[in-house]
Amino acid sequence: MENFGWIIFINALTFLVYGIDKYKAKHNQWRVSEKTLLGLAAAGGSVGAWAAMMVFRHKTQHLKFKLGVPVLFLLQVAVGMYWLGK
Repeated sequence: MENFGWIIFINALTFLVYGIDKYKAKHNQWRVSEKTLLGLAAAGGSVGAWAAMMVFRHKTQHLKFKLGVPVLFLLQVAVGMYWLGK
């Protein structure tokens, strides 16, 4: 159950960072790298990444995000189901 706190934290952080990057994109400021954005999604924040993509309409046309985030989500669900089954 301690992992549940991590899932909430990483998804909230991921959502926030995607929102910050969108803000910076609109204001011609230094951006968060795509590697960081995808890394946060891979670290367990795929739901936060997807939600931010929909809410902020950010990175929705980039194939590596459009396909990568759902793939990461499916992998995370599979790993979660495996760990719950142990």
